[in-house]
Amino acid sequence: MNDPVPSRLTQLRFLERVQLRDLERTRRWIADEERRAAERQRGLQARPPTPDWLIEQSLSRHVAPVYVHVGGCHMAGKRSKGVTREQALRALADRVDPCPHCRPDSELGVLE
Repeated sequence: MNDPVPSRLTQLRFLERVQLRDLERTRRWIADEERRAAERQRGLQARPPTPDWLIEQSLSRHVAPVYVHVGGCHMAGKRSKGVTREQALRALADRVDPCPHCRPDSELGVLE
């Protein structure tokens, strides 16, 4: 009940310890964020290049492919795989539909 009031110097030393603890925590957060940013950058650099042409497979392996896409087409589904120009041309010749959004038949110079 009659605890002595800590001196101003004791209070300031306590404040200093709290602030140092907070500063160290903030520095850990900064280091963690820098590490995550470096990992993201390494991941982007290690990503394989976008293929020039894609063939989108159907849900069943026994059914012909659905579309031919230009590489990077936003409409290409998850079942798409990168192919060469010759494979894309062959697929179009085999009556695989060109994507109506990216128009690979125009890019490849195929005229109907």
